Amino acid sequence: MLLSMQFGLRRTPKAALGHPLRVLPHGRFRGNKHCMSIPTEYPFDFDPTYGMTLADLQAIRPPEAPPGFDAFWQKRYARALTVKPRPVLTKSKDAHPDWHVQDIVYTSTDNFSIGGWLLTPRKGEIKRGLVVGHGYGGRDQPELDIPVEETAILFPCFRGMSRSAHSPISPEAPWHVLYDIDDPDRYVIGGCVEDLWVAVSALLSLYPALDGHIGYSGISFGGGIGALAIPFDTRITRGHLTVPTFGNRKLWLTLPTVGSAHSVQEYAKTHPEVFEKLRLFDAATAATRITVPMLTAVALFDPAVAPPCQFTVANALPQSKFNEIFILDAGHFDYLDSAVQQTALRERVGRFFRGL
Repeated sequence: MLLSMQFGLRRTPKAALGHPLRVLPHGRFRGNKHCMSIPTEYPFDFDPTYGMTLADLQAIRPPEAPPGFDAFWQKRYARALTVKPRPVLTKSKDAHPDWHVQDIVYTSTDNFSIGGWLLTPRKGEIKRGLVVGHGYGGRDQPELDIPVEETAILFPCFRGMSRSAHSPISPEAPWHVLYDIDDPDRYVIGGCVEDLWVAVSALLSLYPALDGHIGYSGISFGGGIGALAIPFDTRITRGHLTVPTFGNRKLWLTLPTVGSAHSVQEYAKTHPEVFEKLRLFDAATAATRITVPMLTAVALFDPAVAPPCQFTVANALPQSKFNEIFILDAGHFDYLDSAVQQTALRERVGRFFRGL
């Protein structure tokens, strides 16, 4: 499912029902008079709300860009554009009544072979393209219930993970996030951003008429990768990020978590210089440069991606009637209203991408 939050942790017994809180352009609210189902019981030794209210979270501002931030990413993007992805399609074992499902392999930067899936509609024409990123758990299948139509959908597995496994990069999040972290030019996160850019190139090589009609959707890890990629790729004209990571690295390195940030925090204890290098990979800094319509879903409670870091990404987006922030009570955790809120967000995602 597109909006899967990798649930399975302990459920809160709190019996509150209501509607998801949505923050509309210019800070207006809809549906905010309800009993929220933020979890009150959890198996962690820290509070995944970090003691912050919605007002506190909305007040967080993105960090300033380090010297050379734009040039660093512009150079990488220019290099990614020179890559010929040469996508190869084969029949997939997955099947669906509404979608043709094919396995795909394309070549990314550094000659990385990127595997994934391509969905195309069985009926109607292809009017738009969508690249869908994954969380730090990787991906073992495409999302066959994705809420879009008349769309060619590419599900790449970012380098080192799932169908793009590549030794010596570990496919496990705690180690993947550390691969070449001391060298910004080789850090695996930058390579994953390039994989997204080359995914767009692969879609356009298959469907040139989609130029100007390509979007991106990513959750958690994929949300952070999207925030880093979208501002520098003018071919991506609409983006959706759910509980995005890698925002506000200064906070990201200090707040307790069960996510990938914990590995980097441990590493930073003996390598404090890593912070300056990670400033180049701050999703919130990058988000200040995004100019296309965005739908961002952020959570008030999240043990894996700290809400202050998520909100920094959302807050960094320019105020626009085309941008919307959708607020979830929790992320990366099972909670009472999760099905209701995920259904509402799913419907909103479908409407959002119809505008491509």
